[in-house]
Amino acid sequence: MKVHSSVKTRCKDCKIVIRRGVRYVICKNPRHKQRQGNKQRVNAA
Repeated sequence: MKVHSSVKTRCKDCKIVIRRGVRYVICKNPRHKQRQGNKQRVNAA
């Protein structure tokens, strides 16, 4: 998985998905996996 400040689709099978505020690129080609930004912890107080 690559981490970028800007994620882009690289082929027709790439899809951009947002999970818990983090943007991911999901593809059947494992080389196209990407994540945008940091995953910040949420303190359960």
